[in-house]
Amino acid sequence: MIEFEHMKKSYGTGAQAHEVLHDINLTIRDGEVFGILGSSGAGKSTLVRTINLLERPTGGTILIDGQDITGATGRELKELRSKIGMIFQNFNLFQQRTVLRNVTFPLELAGKPKAQRVARAERLLRLVGLEDFADRYPSQLSGGQQQRVAIARALANEPKIMLCDEATSALDSTTTVQILDLLRRINRELGVTLVVITHSLSVARNICDRVAMIDGGDIVEMGETAELFAHPKSDILKALIASADEQNGRDEDKDGKPVGGSADAEDDGKER
Repeated sequence: MIEFEHMKKSYGTGAQAHEVLHDINLTIRDGEVFGILGSSGAGKSTLVRTINLLERPTGGTILIDGQDITGATGRELKELRSKIGMIFQNFNLFQQRTVLRNVTFPLELAGKPKAQRVARAERLLRLVGLEDFADRYPSQLSGGQQQRVAIARALANEPKIMLCDEATSALDSTTTVQILDLLRRINRELGVTLVVITHSLSVARNICDRVAMIDGGDIVEMGETAELFAHPKSDILKALIASADEQNGRDEDKDGKPVGGSADAEDDGKER
């Protein structure tokens, strides 16, 4: 469904140019949950933001359903982005809008009639379990509830693809599991292809069908999640798995039962 062919991304020009993505080649299948795993600065967010052209490639091509989107502008770009939802680490909700009006916002931009906007938003709030919170404001919600609103808003235009940029990094481990369960249900019930950016092995293990490991702007390893983690080949993935195993060992209680749900330290941050 989504194909990268020799895709590159640079910032600056001439002698000042800095290439942050190098010759990216990968295919994301229709309807799967695909993870892009990497540490801070590896290039994972830049890579995913090229899918909706928030970042434009400086070389190569990106195809969606066989169509080269790399040069899309104007109406073509608007239509492309309407079919690609996106959720972020920090929710990005409108604080002066109610939950319902946050969800209807993309439909307002699309010029949909009010009754249609409201009916769609109410259905989506039921889907994410917030039907009783329509008239509240984001400041009155927990972090997990705010992310559910963001997910509902991302689904407003019935996207075929949803990009999840560290969507659980601001949440505690229990809420992370709940949000991942919701995303997986959306993937299965609505058929939405999910592209998940994460630094967390536990997130990748829990939700992704396949994973690409990115390091220094290169895809260094890719495959089915279970197989990749059982038999890592790259030094960076081996090191991450070893670090996660060491952390999990420290988190075991005296009876040998795990007490923590995260694979790395950042997953243990409190919900905010």
